[in-house]
Amino acid sequence: MITFSSVILGLSILFKKRYRILNMMLAVNVIRKVIVKITMNLPYLRKKILPSILGRSA
Repeated sequence: MITFSSVILGLSILFKKRYRILNMMLAVNVIRKVIVKITMNLPYLRKKILPSILGRSA
């Protein structure tokens, strides 16, 4: 019961602080480069997101 409560508490804290955690992770240059490489290898994301970033119509 204590373990279950601890997991639920930890997940709720992570959920509340998710944007702060994401910003801290993306502040690290190596992690940011890896995430960009991974997302650019996904055809759906590249097709949908890249034109909006570059200002072109999809």
